[in-house]
Amino acid sequence: MAFDVVMPQMGESIAEATVLKWHRQVGDLIAKDDTLYEISTDKVDAEIPAPAAGTLLAILVEVNATVPVGTVVARIGDASEQPAGSAPPEAVSALPDPGAIPVSLASPTAEANDNSLEARLRTKSSPLVREMARQHGVDLAGVPGTGQAGRVTKEDLEGLLARTPAAAPPPASPAPTLPAVHDPSAPTLGLTPALSMPPVQAKPAFATGERVKVEPMSRMRKIIADNMVASRRTSAHVYTVFEIDMTHVAQLRNKHKQAFEAQFGSKLSFMPFVMMAACKALRAYPVANASVDGDNVVYKQDINLGIAVSLDWGLIVPVVKNADMMNLGGLARSLNDLAERARTKQLKPDEIGGGTFTITNPGVYGDTFGLPIINQPQVAIQGVGAIVKRPVVITGPDGTDFIAIRQMMFSSLGFDHRIIDGATGDLFMACVKRELETSTFGLE
Repeated sequence: MAFDVVMPQMGESIAEATVLKWHRQVGDLIAKDDTLYEISTDKVDAEIPAPAAGTLLAILVEVNATVPVGTVVARIGDASEQPAGSAPPEAVSALPDPGAIPVSLASPTAEANDNSLEARLRTKSSPLVREMARQHGVDLAGVPGTGQAGRVTKEDLEGLLARTPAAAPPPASPAPTLPAVHDPSAPTLGLTPALSMPPVQAKPAFATGERVKVEPMSRMRKIIADNMVASRRTSAHVYTVFEIDMTHVAQLRNKHKQAFEAQFGSKLSFMPFVMMAACKALRAYPVANASVDGDNVVYKQDINLGIAVSLDWGLIVPVVKNADMMNLGGLARSLNDLAERARTKQLKPDEIGGGTFTITNPGVYGDTFGLPIINQPQVAIQGVGAIVKRPVVITGPDGTDFIAIRQMMFSSLGFDHRIIDGATGDLFMACVKRELETSTFGLE
């Protein structure tokens, strides 16, 4: 009999996925565990292997279609066992599978009939849509969904927001009458003419007749855009930048890199040193390893470092869990493994979730330093600049100053001023600087 290929559950909070690409065509022979198709979720892009060997009999979900977890997306079997009445290869699309039980009916009857807000949030929207609804104050229980099984899609919510005028602000108490003549003794009210001006309308992206090329954003690009705008709107971003002498780290790395690779089977880059220094600072200043929950500060007891990885199609942040419990070798192996699997779409959803602090390395492209946006719900992010040789004034043991060529790096810390003050941010980076300039990192 034909084997149904279903959209897999890629994590507890993942309710739907988008088909990005089919690696095989109808009629192709495929071995078990060969890559069959690629999907994108709110958390990760992934290549999905074939669950069985055989001939690809039908593709039931077309590229760029978003379907709930559990949806039958294809069939595999013997070429002679094409199910009766199934659509020919040239006609298959994202139409419902007539031989499959609808997802909404596969649930218990009580849950299927439950139209409560909790049930709709759980079954009829993705985490991204729920977050967008929260940010805009939209009750999803009242939003008609056009997705399969009545799911509320991102497009449904965007359409609703575009059609709905902005809510009027709550009525304010009558403003005091301003004196007709400036009175130096009068209290400052802080009013400016700009407060009464209407909002500025966004200008068109291009003019009529202008030579342009328009391409739709990829799913990952849309998610990145939404997350970055939401982070700017959520956190009070403040930055501090430190200059760090990496000569000591460079000398340690050159001295031990061959023995290190032989022992741990992984190349030693500068990033594991930065990660160890960040862990030391996070233990010393735990507010940088926290989150904001309303009026509460949630201090995370585990240090899970997110490391930003640039991909040809976007950006992803795999997470090294319990990074403070690892030595330099463990950090290097974990970092290299996650980065490689991120580039080959082999990451699992739980490997990009749960981060408590993020490090990004624009310096790999020659950047002097970057001012990155905080990865919500975290409250701090470290940017690592390029390591370059510069002339630096050095004070010798006898107090004599001289100029030396040193390997220098600028590193920034972006932090949420709601709970992290400037002094704390500076002390955090001072700790990172001290570790990088003096620690042996267990190598000597």
